[in-house]
Amino acid sequence: MIRITLLGTGGSAGVPMIGGEDGAGDWGVCDPAEPRNRRTRTSIVVEQDGRRLLVDTGPDMRSQLLAAGIGRVDAILYTHAHADHITGLDDVRILNRIAGRPLQAFGTAATLDDIATRFAYAFRPWRPPGFYRPVMEKVEVAADAEISPAGFPVRLFAQDHGMVTTLGLRIGGFGYSTDVVRLDERAFEVLEGVDTWVVGCFQRQPHNTHAKLDEVLRWVDRLRPRRAILTHMGTDMDWAWLAANLPDGVEAGADGMVLEVAG
Repeated sequence: MIRITLLGTGGSAGVPMIGGEDGAGDWGVCDPAEPRNRRTRTSIVVEQDGRRLLVDTGPDMRSQLLAAGIGRVDAILYTHAHADHITGLDDVRILNRIAGRPLQAFGTAATLDDIATRFAYAFRPWRPPGFYRPVMEKVEVAADAEISPAGFPVRLFAQDHGMVTTLGLRIGGFGYSTDVVRLDERAFEVLEGVDTWVVGCFQRQPHNTHAKLDEVLRWVDRLRPRRAILTHMGTDMDWAWLAANLPDGVEAGADGMVLEVAG
């Protein structure tokens, strides 16, 4: 059995966004009284047999791991290099200390090069003892590869995110597709027969880099997973509205949600 923790389920600015009439936050149409509308930036941890794979290191990573009670990870997989998916990287140094070693960072060459441009010090060789900075080792992967980060059998596929290509992934019966506006036939091939699919859906209206709700629901209708869970949601995606209007088998994710899926 695979255990997946949704560390965060919000878009690049989170919910609420900075601002609002009183400066306490811009909630859009989301009800501030509903705790499941409070969303940090999107990330997950996949766990099986004591091994943990962290997918992305967003700016809320520290508080997310603490809230989820996750004190150790074994490897990191980056879907892409946008700021909301990488800028918690400095806190990897604490994960280094816990593991007692550098951590492998998996990603496409373009993604890892972009991250290394902004965080060059994180990829310098480790000089023990101790970790006063994050230390990661690049593992470049192709977008259609089958890889084994932390021992997990992961099938990757490319996703169109408008301006960049992101990585989707499949582990056993679990699929993950954050930050995507279009999926090609290769992606549907890898996701065929998926049991549980966590998929990004930023808003109900069209967007240049994220699929709108109707499009995501068409994808779900094609794949027919047992369970589809929306993530990377913005201030247009009120939890109660989604609960009342989504079809059976589709639901909004929430920060801290835990899923269990057959491996």
